[in-house]
Amino acid sequence: MNIENGLWAPGAQLPVERELADTLSVSINTVRRAVGELAAEGIVQRRQGAGTFVTPVADPPAEPAGALGGRRLIGVLVPSTTYYYPRVVDGIQRVLRDAGVGVVLASSKYDLDVERDELRAMRNSGVQGLLLVPNLHIMSDPQGYVDDLRELPLPHVLVERRPPAPEPDDPTSYVGTDHGGGVCLALRHLHGLGHQRVGHLGRRRTGTSALVAQGFDDAAALLGLDVVDGAVARQERWAPAEIAAYVRSCAAARVTAVFCHGDRDAAALVVEARRQGLTVPDDLAVVAYDDEVAEVGDVPLTAVSPPKSEVGALAAQLLLRRMEAGDDALCHRVEIQPRLVVRASCGAAQTSVPT
Repeated sequence: MNIENGLWAPGAQLPVERELADTLSVSINTVRRAVGELAAEGIVQRRQGAGTFVTPVADPPAEPAGALGGRRLIGVLVPSTTYYYPRVVDGIQRVLRDAGVGVVLASSKYDLDVERDELRAMRNSGVQGLLLVPNLHIMSDPQGYVDDLRELPLPHVLVERRPPAPEPDDPTSYVGTDHGGGVCLALRHLHGLGHQRVGHLGRRRTGTSALVAQGFDDAAALLGLDVVDGAVARQERWAPAEIAAYVRSCAAARVTAVFCHGDRDAAALVVEARRQGLTVPDDLAVVAYDDEVAEVGDVPLTAVSPPKSEVGALAAQLLLRRMEAGDDALCHRVEIQPRLVVRASCGAAQTSVPT
C-alpha cells in the first residue's frame, strides 16, 4: 500500500524488518513473507549488505552527448527519501517532468555536513534552480543560514521550511504545510466528539515539531480544552517504558483523547493502552499527525494528513516561475492546510473531513 500510494518512491529504501514489524504490530516472520512476495513480483529488490529497495523506474534512453546543454536541471535536496518526503518529491517530479526539466535529487540524511556537501555538489552539477528542505531545526543559527542562501547565484525555494525569525521584508520564497491549522483541525474534531481533556504526545528537534507543538497549545487555548499536568509531554524519542508511563498518567488524569505527533508513536500508544486494559477509541481516542502508516494496524488511526504531493508540486511551479522572471521574481509565502482523515481510532463514524 505504501509503495502503491507513493509513500516509498522508486529507489527508496524500505525500513528494516524490525521497524516495519513494530510499526505494523505484526511479527517479523509476517514482514519477511510479505517482503519476499514483493521481491518475487519485482516490486522491491533485496541488495546484499544494503537492504531492501523499491524497484527503480527504468531510466529513459540516454541523450546524445551535449543534449543536457539545452535542458534545464533543478536540484532537489531533502532530509530523507524514506519517510514523509517521497510524496513531496513525487509532486516535484510530476511538475518538472511535464515541463521537460530534469531533477538532481539528493538526501542530507539529517546531517549538516552531508547537507553542505550535497548542496555544493548540486551547484557544481550545473542546476539552474534549487528546491531545498534544510535542516534548520538542528542548526545553531537557522535564520543566518536562510539569509546566506540569498547569496546563491541561482533561484531557490524552500519546501516545508520557512525562515524562523525573518525581518518584515525577508525575500525568501517558500511553500509548506500549515501545521498549526492541521493540529487545530484535529483538536476541533475531538472537541466536537465531546473530548475536553486532550493530551499531546509530541516530539522535539524534528523539522516540524516546534510548529506542531505551538499548534497544539494554540488550539487547546482556542477551544478551551483542559490542559492537564503530565498529559502534554514531548521527547526527542519515545521509548516503550516512557509511553507506558504516559498512558498511566493519562488514565489517572481522566484524559480521554491524545494527539500524537507521528504515526509510529501513535501506533505504539494504541498498543500500550490496550495492554493496560484501555480500549481504543472508547476509553482513549487517538489522532496522529503525518498519515504515513496510519491506516495499517489493528486500529486504523485517524490522522492529520499534510498535503505532501501538493506542496512539492506548488514549490516546483513557483521555482519555474522564478527562473523565468529572473530579477523581477516576486516573493511568495505559501501555506497549504492539511486535511483530517478520520478512521477508527477516534470513534467517529465519518470517513473524512475535507478542508
